[in-house]
Amino acid sequence: IGGVSGFQLQIGSKKVYTPGDYCDVLVAMNPAALKANAKWLKTGATIIADSDTFNEKGLQRANYKTDDPVTELKLEDYNVIFAPITTLTKESLKETELDNKSIIRSKNMFALGMAYYMFNRPLNFTEHFFEVKFKNRPRIVEANKKVLKDGYNYAANIQAIPNTYKIPSATSIQKGLYRNINGNTATAWGLIAAAEKAKLPLFCGSYPITPATEILIELAKRKELGVKTLQVEDEIAGICTAIGASYAGNFAVTTTSGPGLSLKSEAIGLAVMTELPLVIVNVQRGGPSTGLPTKTEQSDLMQALYGRNGECPVIVVAASSPSNCFDWAFNASKLSLEHMTPVILLTDGYIANGTEPWKIPSMSEYPEITPPLVPDGTENYEPYERDPERLARRWAIPGQKGLEHRIGGLEKDFIKGSVSHDPNNHQRMVNIRAEKVARVQDFIPEQEVFGDEKGDLLVISWGGTFGHTYTAVQELQAEGKSISLCHIHYINPLPKNIKQIFGQFKKLLVCELNMGQMANYLRMNFQEFQYNQYNKVQGLPFTISELKDKFNQILEG
Repeated sequence: IGGVSGFQLQIGSKKVYTPGDYCDVLVAMNPAALKANAKWLKTGATIIADSDTFNEKGLQRANYKTDDPVTELKLEDYNVIFAPITTLTKESLKETELDNKSIIRSKNMFALGMAYYMFNRPLNFTEHFFEVKFKNRPRIVEANKKVLKDGYNYAANIQAIPNTYKIPSATSIQKGLYRNINGNTATAWGLIAAAEKAKLPLFCGSYPITPATEILIELAKRKELGVKTLQVEDEIAGICTAIGASYAGNFAVTTTSGPGLSLKSEAIGLAVMTELPLVIVNVQRGGPSTGLPTKTEQSDLMQALYGRNGECPVIVVAASSPSNCFDWAFNASKLSLEHMTPVILLTDGYIANGTEPWKIPSMSEYPEITPPLVPDGTENYEPYERDPERLARRWAIPGQKGLEHRIGGLEKDFIKGSVSHDPNNHQRMVNIRAEKVARVQDFIPEQEVFGDEKGDLLVISWGGTFGHTYTAVQELQAEGKSISLCHIHYINPLPKNIKQIFGQFKKLLVCELNMGQMANYLRMNFQEFQYNQYNKVQGLPFTISELKDKFNQILEG
């Protein structure tokens, strides 16, 4: 059923890696929400439904065939609580000065209060959130506090709602200052942190596109940190302004998703040819074309690796959780700035919009970033002289006296940067650009394995699938199964020890939210191994239960 939106949350006394598969409690604000989400209920789960919306009009809109949703949806074995949430919210806030629209909008807080009673959660943290969020709007603060408490008290006063979910306090969580963060915000902050470490101004040239727009919005808020943003008329203009900013000595970024990456492909080739640092953040969504803008997918991998004309290699990395988007934005930036090449950072809609607790780090824990800037007064500068280790060319900024030079999209001389059509020179330049990316292997850590380093089955995953694959592997390891996980972050180039890891397992299984792009990429690089595949292209992440079923099938096969 279309037009239904929602949010799923899992809480626990230890670190939680996914929103969970099936829910203990479903809050349905209307008949359509109940119909769309009933399939995700655990056996015996509780349903809280706003009875005010379950009228003839609401049922017809959701295409119910009867006026009895419980029987029609076969919910007799669930604890279904119809509460007049809209009416009770109006009653709770009738003495406030809020308009009717604002009062109706507050009914989610009434429902949250009911849920807090069920899960034995205190109200004070959320009340403090109201005080901070709406510090200049005291009426909103008091209204939200009141309706939250009234929802809690309503649940406590009716016998239909059990107060049965008791979750112990966390004991194994590292001490520190935490905040809730989503992947897009973490990405933006990681880029800002990298700019600070590199001592460069950050410029983002971008065009709004779901689900990446929030990165641009967050960066635009940070002018006090020296961040410059430019919202332009299209994707091509976005990346071209970023390339211009990079040429001018800025740390340059552009953000996009799916079809936007397609439009940026020619300009990415220009950045490769000019050998300028540039981070392209691609928040993957369902495709092709405009596809499924609000759904997640991992189907841009091959486009990131090869979606340009000519021999045009770039570094490709992928984040794996909402909070570690910060680290991977930082890592992508460091690689781009120190190796003088574009880097594509892949996230996806699932982790971009997903949230989790994040321990705010000390930036002293992060390495310095040292772009190969040419000092003023340098003599005999040549634009394509290279660092012997990284093969990165040196970065001279327009306006530096005596460092005038030419770069552009036409092939350049191996040293001097003048346009060259010489066949041997072109071969040398193609080779050295490829070797520069390949040498990144020497500057990245070896691949980690979660579990034993040899065994019956190695699960291979990448990107936003980590939480589900890791949890499923952990649960089977606890059952005594010989299974380990190899979750890949550095995609091009791959870590040096990948081949050695693969050779230690009897079977390999690649899990990804596409039709097998990582599996095919690994076949291209390591043809000696046989790769089983588990693919899903539904706009949804994996579930832990379906992964465990597949892992057991491969182990037993």
